[in-house]
Amino acid sequence: MNLPHRTAPPYRPVRSFVRREGRITPSQQRALTRLWPRYGLDTEQPFDFTEIFGRQAPRVLEIGFGDGVSLLQQAQAHPENDYLGIEVHRPGAGRLLRALEEAGLSNARVVCEDAVTVLQHNIPDRSLDVVQLFFPDPWHKKRHHKRRIVQPEFVQLVRSKLRSGGRFHLATDWEEYAQHMMMVLDNAPGYRNIAGSGNFVPRPGSRPLTKFEVRGQRLGHGVRDLIFERQ
Repeated sequence: MNLPHRTAPPYRPVRSFVRREGRITPSQQRALTRLWPRYGLDTEQPFDFTEIFGRQAPRVLEIGFGDGVSLLQQAQAHPENDYLGIEVHRPGAGRLLRALEEAGLSNARVVCEDAVTVLQHNIPDRSLDVVQLFFPDPWHKKRHHKRRIVQPEFVQLVRSKLRSGGRFHLATDWEEYAQHMMMVLDNAPGYRNIAGSGNFVPRPGSRPLTKFEVRGQRLGHGVRDLIFERQ
């Protein structure tokens, strides 16, 4: 008797996020609808940053911008830079779009998509000056460590998008995750720890103090910053 042929199930990569975005408010939805053509980027084709921003300027990517406070403050403080923020949760994107309009900024754009997918398919190699990853989900339970975004393959993907001398800046308030980040980056070919092997950097003034960090400090969580330079 011939048994029916069974095809292998489609490959599903491990995600570093879960969509728990909750309810989007009417104002956030209006912002997404009205302001997406101005500030949002769709992912059908690779990004041409010179065309998108209308100039050549230092480019900063923030992965997982949350409510957008950090990206907004940086874009305001450094109009000479262009900023791209990636966030999978639409309420945060809606808040940021509204804030960008209120501030009258033109040097920031937003993508609502998985950061790994965007890095792989939309961001040209050697096109970024800085990549920022602030307070990613620590997935603190051991069985969930495989979901952590900071893994050897990911840091090499980031490296391929940085220009020579570009920097990968990470921050976390989970000590064990900080040590994991340090181990992965210190062992990653083509990177140099600007503070020296195994060392964290003092909190850079360029990283805005957000309510998330303030809450962590109140709970007694020490924050660790890592900055690695592409060789």
